Amino acid sequence: MRDAFSRIKERLNPLRTNNQVLNTYVVKNFNELSLKPLFLAGFLLLLILAFLFKENALSTEAYISIQKDLFLVLNANLSQFPALEFNLTQLGDVLVFSSFLAILMVYAPRLWESLLASLIISCVISTLLKKLFAVPRPAAVFDHDYFVIIGPTLTGNNSLPSGHSISTFTILTVVFFAFMPKKMLSKVIWSFSIFIPAIIIVFSRVGVGAHYPFDVIIGGIFGYVSAVLGILIYRKLNIFSWITNRRYYPVSLALFAVGTYVLMNKIIATNLIIFYLSLISLLLASALVINIYAKKQC
Repeated sequence: MRDAFSRIKERLNPLRTNNQVLNTYVVKNFNELSLKPLFLAGFLLLLILAFLFKENALSTEAYISIQKDLFLVLNANLSQFPALEFNLTQLGDVLVFSSFLAILMVYAPRLWESLLASLIISCVISTLLKKLFAVPRPAAVFDHDYFVIIGPTLTGNNSLPSGHSISTFTILTVVFFAFMPKKMLSKVIWSFSIFIPAIIIVFSRVGVGAHYPFDVIIGGIFGYVSAVLGILIYRKLNIFSWITNRRYYPVSLALFAVGTYVLMNKIIATNLIIFYLSLISLLLASALVINIYAKKQC
């Protein structure tokens, strides 16, 4: 009798049930995560360091010089699709990319809680490393007639690592581990479906003339590290659970409203399709949150 009542209750409230099932799946995946994925990131960073050391390219000037030709080739080829590259590179903006995941605040709140922790870590890592290395961007070094610049011309000394690449890999790595399948073949397919788009997105930074190849590769690795650390640290601290609590949905809606305002300004400024898609996603998530909160109040 008790089991029958539970099944009837679940059928009467499918949204809640689906929400719980998806979030439970994410929680289980996050609980199974260990430090092992960091070994791969450390190995890749050591390989890059060894290569730069071997080529005597640990100084700023040598670091730029050793990848100048590769940068020019990639920039020339990728910039043949300026509209595509300019839209893709916007996904490195945390607001733009996270708007596509806003609806998961309802269906998989644990993903969002861990994502916030990961993004904070990625922001700290990006800020510290950019100041530490202080590598000038391509537009600050090369004649602008020799390569293509799409969008604003960036000339600061903050090229390494690429912040957009860190953000992109942080977000996609959290998604990767959150929805990791159980079967090996599915895991392989899932890995390709996540990290190939991630690589395409981060190399758009070379296509628009904003970064050198190693900037985006190193940035991607640190984004991966940020995601893993964020998931593991949040599992211990659990400090953002209040954000996805329905009682605090007005706070989320206020943040969504700010995001909507920023995206609308971006549309006015550049009129890119990626901003429209991001805005639509954010508005749909806002409507869902409002609907759920209104029902709770009634």
